Amino acid sequence: MKVISGIYKGRNILGYDIDGTRPTMERVKESVFAMIQNYLPDSIVLDLFSGSGNLAIEALSQGAREAYAIDSNFVAYKTINKNISDIGIKNCHSIKSDYKEGIANLAEQNIKFDIVFLDPPYDTDYIKNSIDYIEKYDLINEFGLIVCESDKLERIIYPKTYEVLKEKKYGDKWVVILKKIC
Repeated sequence: MKVISGIYKGRNILGYDIDGTRPTMERVKESVFAMIQNYLPDSIVLDLFSGSGNLAIEALSQGAREAYAIDSNFVAYKTINKNISDIGIKNCHSIKSDYKEGIANLAEQNIKFDIVFLDPPYDTDYIKNSIDYIEKYDLINEFGLIVCESDKLERIIYPKTYEVLKEKKYGDKWVVILKKIC
């Protein structure tokens, strides 16, 4: 994997082979970042179920101010830290935690996000549960985005406080970008 654009363009990202993770395909990543490019400058980003930190690193490369990469897998956590170190990134925070505990800890620190990436394991209700926790702890800024990736569109369940900004199918996966409306 490589960073596709911005200040870290062309830099390698390790972690395409971590058990239990599924890296976002390059063409999907490129398309997603084209759709959210106007929201990236000076944003604070959360990459939940981060895997390699790929999306957090890409967001920082394209102008995000700060990023948090959370994963419960120890190998993923170590890989995120190695990627951050190898590229020389100072404004990316790697956290080893499950999504519920991670969200609660971020809330205790009064951190709010402009963009959240949710690419959890398929065949779970983690997208709905993550959004519920994010809402419970009020972690999204007004008009913030949640970028969801799933194998089934019907797994992307969200409250009425969000609207679909973009929705696109890539092979066997769906990407839905939600925008907070109130």
